[in-house]
Amino acid sequence: MNAESDAAERYFSSIAAALNGLEVFLRDDRSPLYRHDIVASIVAEYISRLEKSFSCWRNRLDFQDSFRISRAESGFPVFQNVLELENDRKQAEARLATIPQADELRREMADFILRNKEFPASLQRSMAERLYLEGVGDEETFGPFSLAQTVKVSVNPKSGLPYYLVHWASFDGAANLPLVYMATVEDSSETIVRQLVDNDRKLNTKVEIPLPVDGLLNPELAHRFDDFTERNSAYSLSPITIASNLDKDFETLHPKQLRRVVLGPFYSAGITENNSVVNEVLERVRKPENAWLLTWTVQEVFSRGEKPGRRGLFSSSKTTQEFHIDTDDLEAARQGVSAYENHALVPHEAYQALYAAGETQKIFAGYKVHILSNGQVISDV
Repeated sequence: MNAESDAAERYFSSIAAALNGLEVFLRDDRSPLYRHDIVASIVAEYISRLEKSFSCWRNRLDFQDSFRISRAESGFPVFQNVLELENDRKQAEARLATIPQADELRREMADFILRNKEFPASLQRSMAERLYLEGVGDEETFGPFSLAQTVKVSVNPKSGLPYYLVHWASFDGAANLPLVYMATVEDSSETIVRQLVDNDRKLNTKVEIPLPVDGLLNPELAHRFDDFTERNSAYSLSPITIASNLDKDFETLHPKQLRRVVLGPFYSAGITENNSVVNEVLERVRKPENAWLLTWTVQEVFSRGEKPGRRGLFSSSKTTQEFHIDTDDLEAARQGVSAYENHALVPHEAYQALYAAGETQKIFAGYKVHILSNGQVISDV
């Protein structure tokens, strides 16, 4: 194994351990991260897609040497890898048709070894490509953009309007960061209100809603909503900007809350260069598989009230949301959010190394720290 393949192996092992640890944390009922278990389950779903993507990228290296990460910034793969994976997924069936079946390849490999007394490198690459394409053909990878899903429907007893919990995701091409979005949106469309709300201002139990529903529940707005989310999911757009755009662009949709989970940066000893202090300490960790640190940020913007619309003879305006920004918190104002939380997940051995170096207070200032130890996550350290 050369230095390059050794580095790749260490990176994939580290990111796999980090994502697995985060998934363990999110699926733990005792997790202090979220007050709502549905939020944790949504993020966990996208973590599973990321794990699948990394597994595919790892297999791809067995037959094609093209994989780059954002070493100096996010620590995640560069966007080109995400695009290539998506392209391979779309072409998987056609390409598989040109590669012999796995059993046939195994027989050819065994015959080649017996006849030539050497390793069948070409056949091995074909086998690796087949295994990769079979894996990437699964649509549950983390793509450049994932269309919205409606996962919850209820009725606001005060307004009498139905509201949806909708989620979607994107991999930002500029920042090379995976982003997960969740929005709570009220719908004042007359047809939808008539169908979903009964006389007691409760959800009409006679209407069957097979959740989750692909796209926005309102079929008249579903395509427009998909277009909107795809245009408004960049990391460079603040949550307040996205929520305000949604409020402005749809007459009958009223965003009450928008939450964004930004995964990363990710730090891996000897691989990433995004924080010299962190990298220097992580390189002292004895086991390479424990020499990593994963961070993420949860951003939230919510409506504190509404500005009533007006209808006049010559002009009219729609009801608009008044979003809360905590101007007393300079960081919240900079991010364009009502509130935010910074989190860090780190293996126990790596945390001990950071603690011994006296760097924990500086590195984890403003973060909620979660330590991965023996397959469990310990929080509030």
